[in-house]
Amino acid sequence: MNIPFKQVDVFTSVRFKGNPVAVVLRADELTTGQMQQVANWTNLSETTFVVPSVNPRADFRVRIFTPGAELPFAGHPTIGTAHALLEAGLVEPRDGVLIQECGAGLVNLRVDCGSDGEQWISFDLPRPSVTPLSCTRVTELEAILGVEVLREFTPCLVDVGVRWVVAQLPDAGAVLATRPDLPRMKLLDLEDETAGVIIFGEYPGGVPARIEVRAFAPAHGVDEDPVCGSGNGCVGAFIRHTGQTAHFGGEFLSSQGAVLGRAGLLRLSVSEQRIQVSGAAVTCIDGHLSI
Repeated sequence: MNIPFKQVDVFTSVRFKGNPVAVVLRADELTTGQMQQVANWTNLSETTFVVPSVNPRADFRVRIFTPGAELPFAGHPTIGTAHALLEAGLVEPRDGVLIQECGAGLVNLRVDCGSDGEQWISFDLPRPSVTPLSCTRVTELEAILGVEVLREFTPCLVDVGVRWVVAQLPDAGAVLATRPDLPRMKLLDLEDETAGVIIFGEYPGGVPARIEVRAFAPAHGVDEDPVCGSGNGCVGAFIRHTGQTAHFGGEFLSSQGAVLGRAGLLRLSVSEQRIQVSGAAVTCIDGHLSI
């Protein structure tokens, strides 16, 4: 059978500069095993499968797979799937809003067009649970990263359906220079049942992006995710939890992917009520998947 398929570059408006996600638009007849097989074949950080909604409030339901496992939620697949469905005319926003159903529950998305006509899609981060790491775990994390973290802001496990360890480094330069011990990180991630590690650091004034972010997920077959929506959302949750919202501001830009030759750009909005992640997307492949 031939199934409509798109590959979408997310958190960019320039093809091949963001984070690609494969989107299988009508996956009703696929088994879980087939979905995992396709995700392993695409070898992207995530592949999504649009299936019939269970919750009547949802506009669509999505299942999200890495090459090795299914995730309850992920950020760039959320935006990429919404972009693909909108482009294909399979969903229509109501007052600019779409509701996605996924393993983590219902996720609100907002569709906005800028003055230049560029479409940005935003999602509300699922309610985060934030747990500071023990001193022992922080020391182990520093050994894995090969760099000291800012201990005044204790690294945390942030759970939004997908579980990320988030650590703040002294500055953006330290983030870009980090070369982690990925095999050792993979073992720790498997032991703690986490998706991986997010690091971020601040740029000096005058740079468009306020922070640089990197995401490592070797336990899921992704040594480094080019641009990670859930990870950036968890950075927003970390900033709020550590009392830094006033310092960074309620809305700021995050960049990611420079080490991998990408130029991802996200907008983070952080308040006591919600954390919102926004970005653009562009389709690179439009066709059919033969199964």
